[in-house]
Amino acid sequence: MNRWLGVIALVMLFAASPALADEPIRFASVDVYIDAAEPMAAWQLEFFAVSGRMQVVGVENGDSTAFDGAPYYDRDAVENGRADRIVVADYSLDDESALPRGRVRVTTLHLVLSGDEAPKFNTRLIVASTYQGKRINAGISFEIAEGSKQ
Repeated sequence: MNRWLGVIALVMLFAASPALADEPIRFASVDVYIDAAEPMAAWQLEFFAVSGRMQVVGVENGDSTAFDGAPYYDRDAVENGRADRIVVADYSLDDESALPRGRVRVTTLHLVLSGDEAPKFNTRLIVASTYQGKRINAGISFEIAEGSKQ
């Protein structure tokens, strides 16, 4: 179902942005992971292109049932084609025993890439914390999902 929402968002983006129709475009999905040493109750990250051009057109939740809904982000910017970078966050009120620890996919980002330049992405972990609000020493990484074209 979430994939259809991405397709609808793409159609709306191109209808509102005729300039993109003149440029080569490709689509990509990027899985973002946080590797937390302790049970993680909240997280916030930033994702952006350091070269090339991209627009975020969809945001999905990750693998953990503790974060079972779509994460928080600027939906208006995504829906109106203004998300050339994105800040994404989520939190859980679950018991500590139900919180994820270790490497967990926290979100999948759906992107439209435009222009001839192959983009290079970067992500920054703003914060990860325990259920008590204590910062967790955590790492962040991402993988371009299989089947994406660049």
